[in-house]
Amino acid sequence: MWHGVIPAVTTKFKDDGSLDHAEMERCFDYQMQAGCHGLVACGTLGEGNMLSHDERLEVLRLCKQATGDKPALLTISEPGTREACDLAAKAGSAGADGIMIVPSPIYHTSRDETIANLRSIAGAADLPVMIYSNRVGYRVDVTPDMMEELADDNRFVAIKESSDDIRRTTEIFNRLGERYDVFTGVDNLAYEALTAGAVGWIAGLVVAFPRETVAIYELVRRERYKEALEIYRWFRPLLDLDVSTFLVQQIKLAEVIEIESNDRVRMPRQPLKGEHRRNVEDILKVAIACRPSLPQF
Repeated sequence: MWHGVIPAVTTKFKDDGSLDHAEMERCFDYQMQAGCHGLVACGTLGEGNMLSHDERLEVLRLCKQATGDKPALLTISEPGTREACDLAAKAGSAGADGIMIVPSPIYHTSRDETIANLRSIAGAADLPVMIYSNRVGYRVDVTPDMMEELADDNRFVAIKESSDDIRRTTEIFNRLGERYDVFTGVDNLAYEALTAGAVGWIAGLVVAFPRETVAIYELVRRERYKEALEIYRWFRPLLDLDVSTFLVQQIKLAEVIEIESNDRVRMPRQPLKGEHRRNVEDILKVAIACRPSLPQF
């Protein structure tokens, strides 16, 4: 039911730390005008765990305002099932077309606990669900056999596949066919996953470079692989910025340089400084200086 490039948006803050609604409206509209196919609010990149539930619902409403008839998803990432269910139950009335569930990010659940947690949250929301499988970042692996067990609940419709093993995409299809919409969630594996059959890309660097991101997806979809690969090879040094403990600060710095936004973050995070900041700036400036012309599609 979902497909395409769906940015995991950043959350914008004012100097006093409050939500910057106007800047989020500008950034979200920019991404949708570039051809993106929806938005995901308050994920890892969106600093969701640093936001109150009310703030997350505010960001979701801004996403839905921008997406119109395209999907806006709210990320549910809570240590406890009770708190996750409470937020999930409020998502629909705030405009969510679905939710993306992160298994408990603090307590690393067993197989049975993970399945029970996902089922409880899906039931509380009663919306379409994307399962976020990220064993690297969250140390809970939602495996293909677990996906198969969850397949009896039609609310589970999609997988954000972030295991960092490109073989997993094919394993999901081999085991489950077309039961789930499979999205890649690792920026610097996107071309590989799309050519292996993933129907979409929950993307990070897209927030600064939406046209290039959409171009790769659309060209692969049209089987124009060589053209897509040329853009992807140019993009790779930037996409690598997504695979880091500092992905939030690095991608927000990309927004500063490319779209004149800001890189304010919620503590304990701090904006990049010193040599780290200069290194990221250099990567961005070198890429921007030699960015490719994009073909028509």
